[in-house]
Formats: sequence, C-alpha cells, structure tokens
Amino acid sequence: MSLHIHGSLVTPAQARVDLSAIRHNVAVLRRYAPAAEMMAVVKADAYGHGLVPCARAALDAGASWLGTAYIQEALDLRAAGVTAPILSWIVTPGEPIDDAVAAAVDLSAGALWLVDDIAASARRAGRTARVHLKIDTGTTRGGATADRWPALLDRALAAQAEGMIEIVGLWSHLACADIPGHPSIGQQLAAFEDALAIAEKAGVAGPRVLRHIANSAATVTLPEAHYDMVRPGIATYGLSPIPELGDFGLRPAMTLSARMAVVKRVAAGTGVSYGHLYVTERETTVAVVPLGYADGVLRGATNRAQVLAAGKRRTVAGRVCMDQFMIDLGDDQASEGDEVVLFGPGTGGEPTAQEWADSLGTITHEIVTRIGSRVPRVHR
Repeated sequence: MSLHIHGSLVTPAQARVDLSAIRHNVAVLRRYAPAAEMMAVVKADAYGHGLVPCARAALDAGASWLGTAYIQEALDLRAAGVTAPILSWIVTPGEPIDDAVAAAVDLSAGALWLVDDIAASARRAGRTARVHLKIDTGTTRGGATADRWPALLDRALAAQAEGMIEIVGLWSHLACADIPGHPSIGQQLAAFEDALAIAEKAGVAGPRVLRHIANSAATVTLPEAHYDMVRPGIATYGLSPIPELGDFGLRPAMTLSARMAVVKRVAAGTGVSYGHLYVTERETTVAVVPLGYADGVLRGATNRAQVLAAGKRRTVAGRVCMDQFMIDLGDDQASEGDEVVLFGPGTGGEPTAQEWADSLGTITHEIVTRIGSRVPRVHR
C-alpha cells in the first residue's frame, strides 16, 4: 500500500519515505554518470518505498526512464498518469503483452518466442512495439546466450522489417559489479562488446538504440559500463550498493517505526516470547512493538537486531512473532504510544537498514522490500 498522507496519521507502524532523499540520490547518481541517460528502477513497489510517488520523484530529479520487472508494474504507472519511457523485462507466456504494447511500455526480449509474441501483440494493437534485446553475458538469468544471439537478432530484425517492432535497446546485467575487481566484470563487459559488434554488423545500431548494462554498483564504480544509459535500483533509495566502499553520498529514504503497544514491569527470570529464548536477568521493563514477520521484520532478528527506543539502542528481546516483537527497556521510562524506530538514515541515533542487513547476514534490498502492506507508506 502506497499512500500520500497529509496531516497526522495514527497507525501501529509506518514507513516514512523522504521523497527529497530520492531526488537527492538521483541527482548524485547523475553526477556519477553525467553522459548517460538514467533509468530509475522502481520494481517491487519501488523497493518497498511506494511505486508511484518514488517514480515521480525520480523523474522530477532528472531520471528519464523507469524500469520495472513486471508488466503490471508498468501498467500501474501508466494508470497513474506517468508518461515517461518504461522498460519491463520479465515476461512469461500468457501475460498482458497486448496491454503493454497499447500503453507504450518497452519490453525486453531474450528469446525467439517472446519476439514472436510481442510482434503478434503489435499486430493486434495496430502499433509498433518497442523492444530491448537482451544478451546473457554471464549472469545466467534472462537473455539469449551467445550462441543464440544471432538468431534472436535475425528474428527481431524480421519483425522490425514488417513494422511490428522497433529495436530500441541492447542490454545485459552484471552479476558481480558489487564485488570490486571480480574477474567476471571484465569478462561480461567483453561479452557485451562482442554482442554489440554482432548486432551492429547485423544492422542494429545508431543513436536510437540504447546500450545499457550498469546497475547501481556499476553506476558508481564502473564508468566503462555506463554506455548510453545506467539503471540504478537500490542506490535510488539511498542504500549503498557496495557498503564496504561507503555511502557514495546517498541518503536513505525510508524510516520504519512503530508505537509501543504494551509497556510492563516484569520480574527477574521472566521468559519473553515463544520458546523463552530471552530471559530477563533482573526486574525490568518490557515493551511490545506491533511489527512482526508478517510485516517483514525477519524472524532472524530474534536477539540480534537493534532498534532505537526511549533514547537508546535496544536489541530485540526474544523470538520475533508474526505481529510483534519485544524489547527490554531496563529501568528507563516509557509509555504506550512511544515511538520505536527500527531503522532510518541514522542521523537520529537509530540503526540503519545496512545495520539490520549486516546483523541478519543479508542485503539492504531484502530489508526494505520485505516491509508488508499492513505498514502504510507515508511520503513526505
């Protein structure tokens, strides 16, 4: 659920999204790739931040394209009145390709059947479909492998000759751009160059055909991968694509918080939550925070992740439940309704999403995209 909220909002929890941070991050990323167009990747509800408001903020800040994984995400943007170019890149048989073509959504194709299906949709729609041909340079996800690349080009060129499609992009994706110096980076860029050369020899080239391979990590560290367009995702939301190298001047956009539902004094030796994995060492105050794994707070945060409450960092006390978790406040004063901040930009002493990711052995992408629909997004 993505909400613009004006005035006060009283909920058990909320994810506040600072749209000025989104705009700041896009401006920063544009400075890293000044000669390339920028596609702000807004898949997965803008990485959990709210699809439409974040897309608009990114466009306001200078992004010229938007990227989605699924067609429906692109159609939702069109339904909201977003007219900027959009590329959608995961398509399975039977999806609404007709609707995508009619809505002027660019589509990725890395297989012959998909070129055929897009061309058939274009015939039905009575308009030319815009297609980005994808080469698999070594990530082994979508895209044609090198041995099938010439056949994909031939099929797409035949459809283009009929006026059914227009080839407007050639692209790929890097597997290890977030691991500086990884040998696969150079190998993939070389494979991409080979694919581009084959495409050019076949007649697919020119300023109307965008070449793109750079994700967030490549945008900030690999200028040789910028080509005609970069596609930052996680960095758009202020989260570093290579944390060990710093924040790159980015500002985290999301602050996740909740209000204490219960505050109570308990005796020493009291077991807390399922399994009694946390037992109080002395008389203390325990607070119940109404967020749980149904809301995206990973169960693995049990006795590990920290929050900011009553002016101090506190570690989650005991098992994270479906709808709530507990913290030990010691002798500090707190009341029902007081705010608990799980993560934010870190400027107020609260943990960051990166700290949560580090404590749980994962990446920030998972921390922010798992925040569930019960938590309203409040865009400011």
